[in-house]
Amino acid sequence: MLLKINDLVKVFNKNILANDGISLHIEKGEVFGLLGPNGAGKTTMVNQIIGLTMPTSGSININGIDVVSNPDYARQNCSFQSQTQVPIAGLTAIQAIELVGLIRGGNNIEVQKRTKQLIDNLEIGEWANKMGATLSGGVRRIVAFCMAAVFPGSVVILDEPTNDIDPVRRRLLWNQVRSLADMGSAVLLVTHNVLEAERAVDRLTIIDQGKVVGTGTAADLKGQDEDHMRLELVFEPGMQFSEHPDLLEHAVTSRRRVIGRIAEKKVVEALEWAQSLKEKGVVEEFFLGPTTLEDAYVRMVGRTDVVEITEGDIVNEQSTS
Repeated sequence: MLLKINDLVKVFNKNILANDGISLHIEKGEVFGLLGPNGAGKTTMVNQIIGLTMPTSGSININGIDVVSNPDYARQNCSFQSQTQVPIAGLTAIQAIELVGLIRGGNNIEVQKRTKQLIDNLEIGEWANKMGATLSGGVRRIVAFCMAAVFPGSVVILDEPTNDIDPVRRRLLWNQVRSLADMGSAVLLVTHNVLEAERAVDRLTIIDQGKVVGTGTAADLKGQDEDHMRLELVFEPGMQFSEHPDLLEHAVTSRRRVIGRIAEKKVVEALEWAQSLKEKGVVEEFFLGPTTLEDAYVRMVGRTDVVEITEGDIVNEQSTS
């Protein structure tokens, strides 16, 4: 295994427990998702992997090397795209990408070739020679990804890489994420976007309040929901939803949406109930379908923020770079 974390614990001042016994491993050529709500301990864990923060206890190994005692090895062998925007105001997009490639040890010809490949594959050629300060947030996110991918390390860590990116280039970016794994890197995708995680990763770990609450493939984590369906209701503006029948399990509410699980044997009853709400003018529309990783996430974490993120994705899908 390329990256191995064992029983990682990080306690900050005033006994704030950020990571509580986290263990996971990532193989060469694997895209691995680290999923969890804001404040779950994802960023703290990443900072320990790349040597910016020392663990309270536990171990982190890259290529069999203990990077807790050798943080320089982590910095040399990890490529990292931060969740925050990279400051490239004084550089053009192509200059920023090539500069990072050279700093990381690539030769000039290789870096130029790889930079052109990334720019072409992600279709950002029209912005390649524009100054960073003039680029939109979405294009700057793509440039930041290119900076992490131009000369990738053994481990590539991507923290919310698709924020602000338009839907067309988002799909192109996921192709490049897979390409990084195919090139031999272990890719760690850090996100609280469940939809992205389900589509993009080979395996994933869900953490909450510093603890691992689930690990496996998306199918593994959805296994407990095999005999259930997903019911989503969208309420009419101004209508409030305060009660639901017992047949709607693990129901979560976000703005006008309510999502819950329905046992297969109760599907007919649930549809009759949803249809009655629509006929009364309470519900605008409703949807019934198979359960998703989002449902497993809500069941494990017990929070509604994932639903709000999904709504945000709808907004993002309508935006452009």
